Amino acid sequence: MKVLTSPIAQPDATASTTLTIAGVSELVILRYFETLNEGAFQATGHLFAADGEMQPPFEQAVVGVDAIAAYLQAEAKGFNLLPRQGVVKLLDGDCTEVQVVGKVQTTLFSVNVSWLFVLNPEKKLLLAKIKLLASPQELLSLRS
Repeated sequence: MKVLTSPIAQPDATASTTLTIAGVSELVILRYFETLNEGAFQATGHLFAADGEMQPPFEQAVVGVDAIAAYLQAEAKGFNLLPRQGVVKLLDGDCTEVQVVGKVQTTLFSVNVSWLFVLNPEKKLLLAKIKLLASPQELLSLRS
């Protein structure tokens, strides 16, 4: 008896998307927000390069596809990311920097956020750095 196995589907960073972010047309960035909002954390992780890095606010960097997916599974459930606008800049070495601002909503709070992404020439995420744009009082209220 022959058992057929199918590989885990990899997200297509070039697939069309319905999400729009003013100033940003990089499909991998649009897919990042879509997959996170769908709770498809494995798919989000696969948007990163093998040594890609996510830098969440107030925490150590998370490195690697599987580690990023596991982190998102544990920490990002129920998040609704609402990117508004961004700026794309070409860097040396055919890399691309994308800065996006918007909000993150959870069942408990809403906070302004900025995301800094660096894409390699293959359009994989090398870096996703997340920064909360809140006053100290707003940040303290999130802890209670």
